[in-house]
Amino acid sequence: MQDKITIEKIEKYFDLTSRALKEVKENVIKGKEKHAKEIIDMVENYLSDARHFQKKGDLVNCFAALNYAHGWLDSGVRLDVFDVKDDGLFTVK
Repeated sequence: MQDKITIEKIEKYFDLTSRALKEVKENVIKGKEKHAKEIIDMVENYLSDARHFQKKGDLVNCFAALNYAHGWLDSGVRLDVFDVKDDGLFTVK
């Protein structure tokens, strides 16, 4: 079922994004703390939204919120706000 949003996929992406969030929090580039806080706040908000949608049984919007959350993390990595190297968690340079 590659074309279906399943609970398993939701759980996989909650785990992936949660691990990535933890990693960026520990690896903010000096001088980029303000930008990091803004990105981290947005990620946490999107994760909260995803949990809300999941509880409602709305897996489509849950999955969308998870993707937005992770997109913020990837943008922070690409814009040199976070110093991370794990290409399994991020789109690294």
